[in-house]
Amino acid sequence: MLQEHIDPEEVISEAQKSVFGRSHAHIHATAFAARYSTQDVPKFTLPEDGEQPVVAYRIVHDELEMDGRPIAVRGQVFLTTWMEPECEKLIKECLPKNFADMEEYPSTRVIHERCISILADLWHAPKGKGTCAIGTAVVGSSEGVLLAGLAMKWHWRNRMRAAGKDTSNPNIVFGHNVQVAEEKFARYFDVEPRRVPVSAESRYCMDPDAAVSLIDENTIGVIAILGSTYTGHYEAVEVLSKRLDELHKNTGIDVPIHVDAASGGFIAPFVTPNLRWDFKLPRVVSINASGHKFGLVYPGLGWVIWRNKEVLPSDLIFELHYLGGKDYTFTLNFSRASALMVAQYYNFLRLGRSGYTNIGRSCMDNARLLASALEHTKYFRVVSDTLTRAKSGVCDMAGYVPCLPLVAFYITDEARKDYPHLKEESLAVLLSSRGWLLPAYELPPACQETSILRVVVRERLTRDLVDQLVADAIWALERAREFGAAITPGVPIGRLGPPEPQEYQGGYARPC
Repeated sequence: MLQEHIDPEEVISEAQKSVFGRSHAHIHATAFAARYSTQDVPKFTLPEDGEQPVVAYRIVHDELEMDGRPIAVRGQVFLTTWMEPECEKLIKECLPKNFADMEEYPSTRVIHERCISILADLWHAPKGKGTCAIGTAVVGSSEGVLLAGLAMKWHWRNRMRAAGKDTSNPNIVFGHNVQVAEEKFARYFDVEPRRVPVSAESRYCMDPDAAVSLIDENTIGVIAILGSTYTGHYEAVEVLSKRLDELHKNTGIDVPIHVDAASGGFIAPFVTPNLRWDFKLPRVVSINASGHKFGLVYPGLGWVIWRNKEVLPSDLIFELHYLGGKDYTFTLNFSRASALMVAQYYNFLRLGRSGYTNIGRSCMDNARLLASALEHTKYFRVVSDTLTRAKSGVCDMAGYVPCLPLVAFYITDEARKDYPHLKEESLAVLLSSRGWLLPAYELPPACQETSILRVVVRERLTRDLVDQLVADAIWALERAREFGAAITPGVPIGRLGPPEPQEYQGGYARPC
């Protein structure tokens, strides 16, 4: 069958005009250099003003990064893979400092307290005597989810016991789009998971009305996701809160919300500051976020904050005396280095609100450029909200529906016409040969007939790399058409054959 070739440069140019109003082909696309300079640096004419050495180095370094493709470009990961040399020096200095022994390291204690205060303020925790937020650094959002779940379970159990009711059958409500941490909590701590089906109509998120329909007096809480790992969508926390208020008014059943903001906790406050998802909503009792994602710290750091001490049962907290002083702890871990917590404080000081805002907006701009270019090819359809204009209500600074800088997409029926063997997994294999590591996976149950590819757009993915990714995606699809059968993941390119059938059990939690 005859098929017209698509010119990647033309696609990118049109996408840039669509997103930015003009083409940026003549401007250097900087990654981490944007932390030091925000002015445009021309490619083909002499700049009017010079740059600091660190900026010039980063621009040239970023330009050369794809030479020979020495390392894969990991478009699948949310995690931070680069920090400034000054921060790396701090990390090295703090590796011996035990986070669990605050008595020996009093300055580390102070820095931890400041981080908790900064995050509580960022997420609009109530202020005033007796209403102060409380929280802790954790190993990652998984630990944060587990601790928040335990707090909700204990709080529910104490309330039920006080009323003389049975406490043997607790349940928790969350969408089928949750990460594995929520499934771990339900399984490890013996809580019945009540999963809300998701669909294209619900934007691949938990529908608040469907969630409320699963609630009874044994429900310890509802977990809302601010930034789905599948597609980047934000769940409607404010709408959910209103539905739970109505439920409480009509039935007396009082159910709290925990917000898993593993990714969105460091994006929404800066890119969509007017979005109501956090402690502005009285029904939100706790929030977790990953410092090692858009908090921009190396892997191994998360945060969990409770709106006040009342929602964190005291019988979960341990008082320690044997380290030389009196400390209080509520974690699943104990001894570990303070280095990454200190690194988070460095970022707070180094970047400030404006720095996090600039980085977040830059990531969103590049995500929209990528999404627009992919759709311009007619080969791909984007399922994320990256290109969805807000018709009413809260929008980000560019007028779009709030979401993560993430692009989830699939092959269109038009591109697949006469090529039924085309699979997203095949494109992932071909793209890996060009240095791109993109996951291809099924959407949650009820949508699992759709497979998608996902790109997490972080600082490292500059406009120039977006251009290259789009060109490589076009190449991969046109190359896949030349093969007469599916390209099997895990099998060297050129050895053709269908993959072994696998039973799909939904979500990320697939029991061994």
